[in-house]
Amino acid sequence: MKIGLRIDVDTYRGTQIGVPNLCKVLDENSIKATFFFSVGPDNMGRHLFSLLRPTFLNKMLRSRAASLYGWDIILKGTLGPGPIIGEKLSDIISYTSEAGHEIGLHAWDHYTWQSSIDKMDSDVIFSNLTQGVDLLTKIIDHHPTCSAVPSWKANDSVLLEKSKFSFEYNSDCRGKSIFMPLVNGQEQNQPQIPVTLPTYDEVIGHNGISNNNYNDFLLSLLKPDGLNVLTIHAEVEGMVCKSMFGDFI
Repeated sequence: MKIGLRIDVDTYRGTQIGVPNLCKVLDENSIKATFFFSVGPDNMGRHLFSLLRPTFLNKMLRSRAASLYGWDIILKGTLGPGPIIGEKLSDIISYTSEAGHEIGLHAWDHYTWQSSIDKMDSDVIFSNLTQGVDLLTKIIDHHPTCSAVPSWKANDSVLLEKSKFSFEYNSDCRGKSIFMPLVNGQEQNQPQIPVTLPTYDEVIGHNGISNNNYNDFLLSLLKPDGLNVLTIHAEVEGMVCKSMFGDFI
């Protein structure tokens, strides 16, 4: 059975602490993964304003977000521009690449993409992608081989703008098999490798799933003859759930 391991890195703290922790676990088990880095400003704390939405508040409470992520992540960027992750922590990103892991672009500004992509025109989307690709290329000395949008938020404009970069593939959605996306009936030149398994925050606290049985639940979903792609987060499995992830590996 083959399992694709995708690691999303959303924040400054996730890069600083979670990524080295994950690299250590993976190295000890001779496993390579794909790390998707957010490299621009860490403004994730601005999601606090979303607490006014009942669905978002419920998710925060169910996943125990404050204890899960830490107040340093939750409050980042609320009182001013957050730190540029790729400038402050370029050594960690570079080390991850040198360790043999695949490096992809997650976002320039994770918060802005997640909250505003539906309002962005093509020029703004291209600018965001360019800033992320340029900084990541500078750090690892080669073009990132792939990309994955934050929170599965993509549209036709995103796919068209991504086609202007030399990504070998994108991972922007959920699905069951690798496919070539269509935009206005035209097949695009970059395949999509969808994520097939749920993330920790999506299932924890639902249907009796807890940290005690989470790994067993994930293992029960694996398909010997199908595509298996798991997304973990540096802020979760690389930090407070690192022991649980080590057991899973």
